[in-house]
Amino acid sequence: MLDRGFQYGDGLFETIRVVAGHPQYWQQHINRLMTGCEQLKIPFTEIDSLQNEAKKLCGQVDDGVLKITITRGVGGRGYAINHSLDANRVLAIFPAPHYPDECWTAGIVARVCQTRLGINPALAGIKHLNRLEQVMARTEWNDSSIREGLMMDAHDNIIEGTMTNVFSVRDNELMTPNLSRCGVKGVMREHVTEMATNEGHVVREIDLTLDDLYQSDELFVCNSLIGIWPVKQLETQCFTIGPISQHLQKVLNGKVYAT
Repeated sequence: MLDRGFQYGDGLFETIRVVAGHPQYWQQHINRLMTGCEQLKIPFTEIDSLQNEAKKLCGQVDDGVLKITITRGVGGRGYAINHSLDANRVLAIFPAPHYPDECWTAGIVARVCQTRLGINPALAGIKHLNRLEQVMARTEWNDSSIREGLMMDAHDNIIEGTMTNVFSVRDNELMTPNLSRCGVKGVMREHVTEMATNEGHVVREIDLTLDDLYQSDELFVCNSLIGIWPVKQLETQCFTIGPISQHLQKVLNGKVYAT
């Protein structure tokens, strides 16, 4: 009860796909976790122990999800940080999410959320425990045919999905929202950027409005659990499942078991 993660959301987490006993994109997740610890000034250094625990926990898992939570530790009441606290870590295994094949092959339907993301550069990029904005956004629909909701900031910039990052394709260039003011820099977002660049595509991180998305030749969302989902419809606007999205899916699927 007195853990600051529980009291104040004072911590971070990573959600990692596990395939055949191996946590996928392990180093990228750990890099983001450590970046978050630095930003929040959480003195966590037990990387070797964390890796050994994860290896043991995932060893017999064929297809699942590893969630790692790091908190500042147990402290008393009040916001002031006691710098003598020892960081806590919790590792848990969950079943892998299962979605219809059409999410990858035919694309998904997405909506635009009314809940806005607060602007705070000090917390931008990292996966901190404060996810109430995403929780509130996800309460906005119950229609199972809608797989994702896209979120904007207070200035009408598209930032991310409730659980994904966003890519727009236009004139053979990939564009993804600027996350310097808010949003999570997803591990798959970084991987897709690297893949696309290696395939000869220009990738730009810029401010994107909803109108910009509606003008996309292709639109897709991604995260490290689902890979790449093309978007076939956003609100009333329909999109083609185009060659760049499909090619990146094929490249990704060829590397999905790399660790």
